[in-house]
Amino acid sequence: MLKEFRQFVMRGNVLDLAVGIIIGAAFGKIVSSFVADVITPPLGLLIGRVDFKQLGWTMTTGKDGLPVRIMYGNFLQSVFDFIIVAAAIFVLVKVANKVQDLRKKEEAPPPPPATKTCGECCMDVPVKARKCGHCQSALA
Repeated sequence: MLKEFRQFVMRGNVLDLAVGIIIGAAFGKIVSSFVADVITPPLGLLIGRVDFKQLGWTMTTGKDGLPVRIMYGNFLQSVFDFIIVAAAIFVLVKVANKVQDLRKKEEAPPPPPATKTCGECCMDVPVKARKCGHCQSALA
């Protein structure tokens, strides 16, 4: 069972997935910081000096005397995070697809030959020819 587990973990797909998850988590932190520290402050200023993190709706006061609040500002912050992450991933995938398309064009197989060699006179003749233009022998 340990051997099977090791084979499973050492597959390329599993390692690629693990690297993707780790990089995605780090990228998510960067985007969250970008949204919280760079995007929302000017946006809040434009809207009227609104701090999105403080936006909420107070429902009632709890038993401990603290207000029970629905913090929809944090939700808006998360929506902004998602939109920016989705846009960044979209751009990244578009660029990766273009690079992959360029590689496919570079690796395209060569076109089929336009000529063949006559068996009698060893001269090159067009592929579609039925007779050699040099020696007039029939071509197969």
